[in-house]
Amino acid sequence: MEKRVCSFCGYDIEPGTGKMYVRRDGRVFYFCSGKCEKNMLKLKRKARKLKWTKHYSR
Repeated sequence: MEKRVCSFCGYDIEPGTGKMYVRRDGRVFYFCSGKCEKNMLKLKRKARKLKWTKHYSR
C-alpha cells in the first residue's frame, strides 16, 4: 500500500481512510479528516499557524 500524508496537517493517513480532492488545475490534495479539509479549502487557513498540525512553526 502507498503511504499517504495529509496535505494540511502533515500526519499519516491510514489505508482505506481519508479523502482525495482534485482541483481543476490538476493538483491533488489528501485529507485525513473533515477538519483538515474545511480549514484548508473553506476557511483558507495556513497550517503553519495552527498548533495542532505537524507543520506548526517550521
